[in-house]
Amino acid sequence: MSKPIVLIAEELSPATVDALGPDFEIRHCNGADRGELLAAIPEADAILVRSATKVDAEAIAAAQNLKVVARAGVGLDNVDVKAATGAGVMVVNAPTSNIVSAAELAVALLLASARNIVPANEALKAGEWKRSKYSGAEVTDKTVGVVGLGRIGMLVAQRLSAFGVELIAYDPYVQPARAAQLGVTMVSLDELLERSDFITVHLPKTAETVGLIGEAALRKVKPNVFIVNAARGGIVDEQALYDAIVDGRVAGAGVDVYAKEPCTDSPLFSLDSVVATPHLGASTAEAQEKAGVAVAKSVRLALSGELVPDAVNVQGGSVAESVRPWLPLAEYLGAIACRLSPGAIDRVSIEVLGELAAEDVRILELSALKGVFTQLIQEPVSYVNAPLLADDRGVGVELSADSNCPEHRSLVRVKVTQTDGRVTAVGGTLAGPKDEPRLVQVDGFDLEVPISAHMAFLGYIDQPGVVGQIGRMLGDDKINIAGMQVGRAEAGGAAMTVFTVDSAIPAETIDTLVAELGAGVGVAVDLEI
Repeated sequence: MSKPIVLIAEELSPATVDALGPDFEIRHCNGADRGELLAAIPEADAILVRSATKVDAEAIAAAQNLKVVARAGVGLDNVDVKAATGAGVMVVNAPTSNIVSAAELAVALLLASARNIVPANEALKAGEWKRSKYSGAEVTDKTVGVVGLGRIGMLVAQRLSAFGVELIAYDPYVQPARAAQLGVTMVSLDELLERSDFITVHLPKTAETVGLIGEAALRKVKPNVFIVNAARGGIVDEQALYDAIVDGRVAGAGVDVYAKEPCTDSPLFSLDSVVATPHLGASTAEAQEKAGVAVAKSVRLALSGELVPDAVNVQGGSVAESVRPWLPLAEYLGAIACRLSPGAIDRVSIEVLGELAAEDVRILELSALKGVFTQLIQEPVSYVNAPLLADDRGVGVELSADSNCPEHRSLVRVKVTQTDGRVTAVGGTLAGPKDEPRLVQVDGFDLEVPISAHMAFLGYIDQPGVVGQIGRMLGDDKINIAGMQVGRAEAGGAAMTVFTVDSAIPAETIDTLVAELGAGVGVAVDLEI
C-alpha cells in the first residue's frame, strides 16, 4: 500500500520531519508560490504550513485527498477554517509553542526601554558618546503591572519576580488566590494604571480589549511609566501612546505588535524612547521547532484516526459513536454558561444524566471546557489546552454521571461557579431525527430552544407586554427573531426569555433591552455553529 502523502509547504525544522517518522511520503513545495502550491496539493493527505502559505477555499477545493491542515504556529489567519470544516478537513495548530519566546521578548522590551538600549546603541555606532543623555531607570523595587495573567502573562510575572519587583495584575478571569501563589496581587485596571512603574500587556485581542490602553487610560498613569505591548496590535492605542510620550505623560514604550501589519510607518518610530520590533514574539529557533514538532505529532494522530488534541475545528479520534453527537452540545453549553457568568470562575461542573451516563463520557468534560474558554480568550482553544487553561487560572473541573434523568432520555448540564459563590447552570439534550442540540434548562427555568449561532438571554420579573417590547426594540434595530421562549416559576415572578436571532445583537441593543425592561440579566451569546 502507498504511504499517505504529507506536503511541507514552507521551511520547517529537521525535527519536524523526524517527528513525522517513516510512515509517510514527504513532499516539499514553495507554498508562497500559488501555482506551485495548487499543483502539489491535490495528492496531499496533509499539508504543513507556517504563515506564508494561504490555505484558502481554492486550495482546499483543489485538495481532493486532504484530511488535515497543520499550521506550525499559533495564528490561523492564513487558513480558511470555515472552508476546511465544510470539506471535512481537520485544522490543527501549536497553541503553546511560542509562549516562552513571547514572554522573553516582553521582558527584553521592558529592559531595553528602561535603559535606552536602542538609541544608545545607535548613537555609539554613529560615533557619539552620550552617557548622560541615555541615563535610564532600574527595575528593582518598582511596581510592574501585568495586564492579562494568562499563560504568557504568568511567565512574564515569574521572570520579573527575580528582579525584586512588586507584581500586580489585572485579569477579571483569574482568581486572587491563584495569582497570590505566583506572588501577584490582583487589582482593578484603574489601580494598576495608577500604581505601575512598568505596564506589560498580555491580553487577547477582542472587541472588549481593542483600545483598552487608550487616551483615557494613559491619563491615569505615572509620568515615569514604561509600557510594553507584545500581545496583539490595537490593545494599546498607538496614536494615544505617541501623544502621551510626546506630552511627557509616559516615559517610554516597547512595542512588538501593531493595529495594522506589516507596519513600517508609525509615529512611534520617530521617538528615541520607543523600542519597536516587527512582531518577533514567536521568532526564535526554539519556538519554530516546538511548533513544527507539535503539528507533526498532530498529523500522525489525524492520519491514523486518533483523537487530535490540537484540532481547532472538528472533533476526531476514538470516541464512541453514541457519544460523538454530544460533543458540540457540551461545548455550546460551556460557552453559554460562561457568558451568563460575569465574574471570575472558580469551578466548572459537567453532569451527564440518563442513558448517556453508561458510556465513557470523559471527552464531554473537555468539550465543555473548550466552550468555556472560547468565550474568555481569543487564541484557539483545543482539547489539550483547555485543561491547561483551567489549571493556569485555578479553575476546578469535575465530571459526574448518573443514569437517573426523569425529564429526558439523556441530558448534559454544565454548571459554572464564580469565586463569589454564584452558580450558573444550563442543560441541554439532543432532539429529533437529526439529533439537534436543544437548550432545555437555564438556572432552574425549564424551556426548549434550539441552540443557534446567535442567542440572547433576558432575566426579569414577569409582566404583561414584555415579549412585545422585545420584538419592537429588536425590530427597530433590524434584528429578526427566529425563535423565542419564556420560562418562569409563576405568574408575576422571576422569568427568563431566551430567543434566537438571525444576526448578532449589538451590545448597545442588549443594554437598551435591560434598561427598558428592568432586567437583571441581559446577555447576547454568539456561537461558532
